[in-house]
Amino acid sequence: MPAPEFPTARWRKASYTEGNDNCVEVAHVTRGVAVRDSKNPDGPVLTFSPNGFAGLLNHLRSHA
Repeated sequence: MPAPEFPTARWRKASYTEGNDNCVEVAHVTRGVAVRDSKNPDGPVLTFSPNGFAGLLNHLRSHA
């Protein structure tokens, strides 16, 4: 789904990016959590249910 589908989303970058442009942005949306590439804000967006996003974060943390 393209980013324009979320015109009112409040996108934010992780605090760990510290000015780095190679990151993702997340936003709370009606369906849960949306994720996009910060370098391509009008590009594709992944959406996760709240539980799906929590599972993704847990997986990434355990494999970091």
